[in-house]
Order: sequence, then structure tokens, then C-alpha cells
Amino acid sequence: MNEQLIPLIVIAPLLTALLTPLLSYFSSILLRIFSVLSVAVSAYSALQALLATLENGPLRYFFGGWPPPIGIEYVIDPLSGIIALLISSISLIVIVYAGSYLKNENWLKQATFFGLYLLITAGLLGMVVTGDVFNLYVFLEISSLATYGIIAAGGYKGMVASFKYLLLGTIGASLYLLGIGYLYGLTGTLNMLDLQILVQPLMDTPALMIALVLIAVGLALKTALFPLHGWLPDAYTYAPPPATAFISGVATKVPAYVMLRLFYMIFAGAEGLVPQIMTVLGWLAVGGIIIGSIMAIAQTDLRRMLAYSSVAQVGYIVLGLAIGNIYAFIGAVLHIISHAVMKSCLFLVAGGVQYKNKDVSIEGLIGMCKKMPLSMGALVLAALSMIGIPPMGGFFSKWYLVLGAIEKNMWIYVAVLVLSSLLNLIYFFRLIENIYLRNDKETNVTTAPKGLELPLPMIIPILVLGIGIVAIGLFNEQIVTQVLQFAVMGGGY
Repeated sequence: MNEQLIPLIVIAPLLTALLTPLLSYFSSILLRIFSVLSVAVSAYSALQALLATLENGPLRYFFGGWPPPIGIEYVIDPLSGIIALLISSISLIVIVYAGSYLKNENWLKQATFFGLYLLITAGLLGMVVTGDVFNLYVFLEISSLATYGIIAAGGYKGMVASFKYLLLGTIGASLYLLGIGYLYGLTGTLNMLDLQILVQPLMDTPALMIALVLIAVGLALKTALFPLHGWLPDAYTYAPPPATAFISGVATKVPAYVMLRLFYMIFAGAEGLVPQIMTVLGWLAVGGIIIGSIMAIAQTDLRRMLAYSSVAQVGYIVLGLAIGNIYAFIGAVLHIISHAVMKSCLFLVAGGVQYKNKDVSIEGLIGMCKKMPLSMGALVLAALSMIGIPPMGGFFSKWYLVLGAIEKNMWIYVAVLVLSSLLNLIYFFRLIENIYLRNDKETNVTTAPKGLELPLPMIIPILVLGIGIVAIGLFNEQIVTQVLQFAVMGGGY
């Protein structure tokens, strides 16, 4: 593979974001075409990089020809490659949907949305492929600032939700920055590979302990780990639907990826401290799984129910990191992939319901199987996967998490995973009941609509994600043995 493709993963959407006002002013069609092409370039580059690193080992790109620790490098290994491909693929699918959803907005609103959306994409991709902890912070802030703006575009309630996220997100980013400040003071380097070597003699020092705790808390807040999730429900409920589909799918997963990268690949030698931090995070994840699921049951708004469901789903991923063995790592990364696909699908369906009916309440779904049969079919597939019904992708990620917990005799975690599936069954069956089983004379539609239920550029992404949910389950063995097994057993560091 030509290593010059590696920086394109980030640069393509980043540069296009700067051109969106000009493109939108002249032509909204041109804006959508360039936006889709830029993300497609990222996805293609990420795919080629992943294939190359699976065949030949990790790839490195030195900016300006300056090798670290002087220069900044991008690193693609199986772990960063699969996550970069996931982000760019979900971004590509959602941006196709967004073009049709926003086509009736004026040029300025379209420019604002697509510009911020591409900045979020570039920031998340940069966090994944960078080999420098401070550069990671820069990309974290790029994606965060763009996320605050795009949530605020959802109207007055979106502005309030954005301000809440701004306050909490700034605290999280500041804690991470303080942590890497301690690391730089201790080692004199910010390069991940150098840190891995230079922190070895410092594993028991108080300064390193402070650094790791600050980083863990900052990333936990960005991940929306319970009880640091206060920003998430309003943000997911009131942001523009296409933005919510993308943010819910991948934005909270990237900080979890960073946790895995830092604590188990860079600071793996801190044998006493890292397990202690992960034990605390594990219990917080248990609280998030239970409380998030219970809160989801209590909701009457579809978007808010899905938002609280995300609090629980983040708990699965962090629980895998807390368990800390190969099965749990595979389960955590597989759940990052599965949840990105199924939650993006669910929020795209919710956006379609809002586009069609302006009513996003759970009661408003009564009889919707007649009005939006394809979308409701995709929703059912995603719901079954969220519950953990085989052969859907969500079953296998939970299965690996259970195997990891059993191997380490963490029976409480096993019980929580089983209980959470039962709680998921309660609130998702309520959706299925309303869609297919209830018959309300005032709201039920007795005949299918003529023509497509949604514009083609909106229905295709929903169906692609629905098919993807099934494909992840059917091909889970190949995903695990040919990609994830290598991704969690060392990577490029």
C-alpha cells in the first residue's frame, strides 16, 4: 500500500469541511457530492490501510519526514485500522441520508451541518490513527467543538443540550490534557511508542498514578460512562437526526478505544494501578448498564429511550475493558462495531419517523408497520441485536463478554449481562408491540403507502445498516479470527 494514503484518512474530510460554505453557496448538490466523496476517500483509505496492516504489519507515516519523538506520526495497526474503517463507513452511510433529509434547508444551514459533520468525522479519525497523545487531544477538541455546534443546530432545546455538553465535555478534555501534561513532565515525550518504553521505570510513582487517573476520568466523561453521562440524553434527543445517528454510533466509542489503547498497550506495565482503575470503571459500567436500561424503560420519546439505551451499551464496552482478558477485549471491540451499526440504524429510523410524521413518541409508532414497512423491519433487526438474539451481531459481542467474565470468575458481571438483556427485551418489545401488534383506529394505517415510504437516499442507508447487523452476526467468526484477534493482541505498539 502507498503510505501516502494514510493521512488522507483524516485530511480528506478536514479540507472539505473548510470548503463547505463556498460549495453550499453555489450549489447544494455540489456540497453533498463533495461531502460524500471526501468521506468515501477516507473509507477507501482506511480499508486499504487495514488490509495492508493485516498482511504486512503496522504502517507508519511521519509528517514532514520527521520521525518521532521530534515529529508527529500516524500509525495504522489492526485495531486502529478496524476502528477507522468503522468510523468512516458509518459516516459515509449517514451523510448520504443527511443530504436528502436536509435538502429543503437554506444554503447556510446545509453548509453549517455538513461542515461540522465533516469536522467531527476528521476529529474522530484523527484520534484513532494518531501515534501522539497530545495530537490525540487536538483531534478530541476538533470533534468535540464541532459536536457542540451540530447539537446546537437542533433548535432551542438543542442549544441547551449543547451548552450542558460543552460544560461537561470541557471538564473531560481538560482532565485528559492535565494527565498528558504529567506524562510529558515525567518522560519528556508525547509519542505513544516512546511512552511505552520510558514509563516502565516509573510505574509505581505517584505522578504516573495521578496522570492515569486524570486520563481515565476525562475519557470516561467523554464516553458518557455512568454517572458521567448527564450530557448524553438531551444531546441525542435534540440534535438533528442525522447528526444523532452518527454521534451515537461512533463518537462515544472512540474514547473507549483510546482507553483500550492507552491502558492495555501503552501502560500495560502498571500492573497494580491499571487493574485498580479498571475495577472502578467496571463497577461504574455495571451501574450504567442497569440504570441506563431502567431509564430507557421509563421513556415515552423514542429518541430519549434510545439515548438511555446508549448509556447502558457504553457500559458493555467498558465492562469488557474492566474484565481485561482476550475474550473480553474481543467482546468489547466487537460490541463497538455492532453497537455502531445497530444504534445508527435505530436513530436513522427515528429520524425517518420524525421526517414522515413529526411524532417521535413511542405511542406514535402504533401501526407504523403499514406506513413504513422497510424502516420498521430494519428497526426490528436492530432491536433483536440490541437484546442479544442470535444470529444478530449484538449476541456475539455479549457472548464474548460473558466468556471473558466466566474465565475470570466474575459471576456478578455475568449476572448483569444476562439481566441487561432481559431489560433490553422489555423496552424493545414495547416498540415491536406498538409497531406490529397494537391496533389504534385513530393512528393505525390499514394500507401500505403508495411509492417509497422515504426518499431513496434515506431508505437505502437504513437498509444497508439493517443488513449490516445480520452480516456482523453471520460472519462474526471471520471478523474475530481474521481481524479482531490480531487487533487486541498487541497491535503496533
